[in-house]
Amino acid sequence: MKKTITVLSLAIAATAASVSSFAAEKPIKWRLAETWPTNFPIFGDVSKRMAENVKQMSNGRLLITIDSKNKHKSALGIFDFVKAGQYQMGHSASYYWKGKDINTLFFTTMPFGMIAAEQYAWYYYGGGQELAEKVYSKYGVRQYPGGNTGNQMGGWFKKEINSVADLQGLKMRIPGFAGEVLAKLGAKPTNIPAGELYTALERNTIDALEWVGPSLDLRMGFHKIAPFYYTGWHEPGTELQFMVNQKAFDKLPADLQAILEVAIKEAAFQMTAHSYHESGQNWATIKKDYPNIQVKTFPPAVMTDLRKANDSLLKDLEGKGGLTAEIIKSQRDYLAKTRAWTDISDKAYLNN
Repeated sequence: MKKTITVLSLAIAATAASVSSFAAEKPIKWRLAETWPTNFPIFGDVSKRMAENVKQMSNGRLLITIDSKNKHKSALGIFDFVKAGQYQMGHSASYYWKGKDINTLFFTTMPFGMIAAEQYAWYYYGGGQELAEKVYSKYGVRQYPGGNTGNQMGGWFKKEINSVADLQGLKMRIPGFAGEVLAKLGAKPTNIPAGELYTALERNTIDALEWVGPSLDLRMGFHKIAPFYYTGWHEPGTELQFMVNQKAFDKLPADLQAILEVAIKEAAFQMTAHSYHESGQNWATIKKDYPNIQVKTFPPAVMTDLRKANDSLLKDLEGKGGLTAEIIKSQRDYLAKTRAWTDISDKAYLNN
């Protein structure tokens, strides 16, 4: 018994010495640049949570400070920051980089594509992660899912959309592939950072915009200018992203690499749950607190034309071959199998 106690005491002492040694190490300091303004709710919370997770799990050996758009002044410059090593990490959305590499947009969401659960399944178990590595590795960047908003609303419009003709010349803030789809139908899509959306709508720089959903939209005040709130089609499972500079990652000890990746996953999960919670809570009050909002669904003829335009553009992209075609085929084939299960499980349940 005495020998057992002695061994246990030695083990405890060794553990304490190890922890003390870690604490005595000079901490590694990283910086993260995010697309969002300072203290932006939900989207900004996920980076803070990740950084705090890393600090606690590493016992302060890896410290990550966060610079918001207000500090670095380039909401849509995060990819370049991380690629160049100016920042070791970034938090943004992959489809913002489609102008640099068309293949980046597939890892946020696609019109008429996968819902959040399907997209996570594809990414982690259906080959999506491996395809993301093919896309980002050439830039010296690691890409990680950074929190999902779930199905997004179709946007705020100053005027009701009754036909495809109403989309002609419509100036709308809408990023990603959905912007390409609307452009094919005559609209004029643009991308504007979150902090500038209300002003752009108020000053008629744009006629309509989509942002997220009730989790974030209602507090932005869009309904004061554009009362028509349409249900979604364009972003069924919008995934944000963490980016990590590969060289910086390689310099970390193996345990800190593992800690960082676990912290990213945990924070992304929490954001997904938080976003869904806030949307549900806010939607429950919409009729009472925002009586001027008119919730609409796009007419069937408009939806048909949107889907046709989307399919045509995807076909053109796939026809170019290469990695783009590989990603499109992977998502299409995976969705064809998984949606059958979604239909007979979740959809059948909700329709009962």
